[in-house]
Amino acid sequence: MRSQLPLLSSHRLILRMANHEDIQRIISYFSHNKTYLTPYYPLWEDGFFSEEYWRLQVETNLHELVNDRSLRLFMFPKENLDIIIGTINFNNFVRGAAQYCHVGYSLAQTWQGQGYMLEGLSLAVNYVFQQLKMHRIMACYMPHNQRSGNLLKKLGFVVEGYARDYLLINGKWEDHILTSLINPHYPN
Repeated sequence: MRSQLPLLSSHRLILRMANHEDIQRIISYFSHNKTYLTPYYPLWEDGFFSEEYWRLQVETNLHELVNDRSLRLFMFPKENLDIIIGTINFNNFVRGAAQYCHVGYSLAQTWQGQGYMLEGLSLAVNYVFQQLKMHRIMACYMPHNQRSGNLLKKLGFVVEGYARDYLLINGKWEDHILTSLINPHYPN
């Protein structure tokens, strides 16, 4: 087990895993942004907006980190640590000869266009490369989501392909552009 949970800090942000004290903040984040996020998310699971769901999810996220399967971070602005403004999730860890994972992310609608996701994702990617020793991080986005495509390009992600009907988003199979970023210092 890791000796301590990641606590990442940048100029404007704190990134960390959620604890039970964050449950109301998480529910508030997703509730306030549900309409905005729905076109980019799988169908919301039953109970997703409940305390019971998030109590279990907080424990599951910790278990998955300890067992080297995922890292699920929440973004807090340093100016107000009582609110969550986004999520950055690294999942599907594959070790052995592969050493890769996938990343997904979301940012509150009212915090868009100010560089917060660029700042947060840059910080998180560096952690995953340096501390978790991943060789490759993969990300995908729907072709019409150019904002996400531009973000990934700024971070150095390279387009590797186009997958038809790749993910079931909001109840509909959606095409995705596949990208990846290689750790330039692997092995570190």
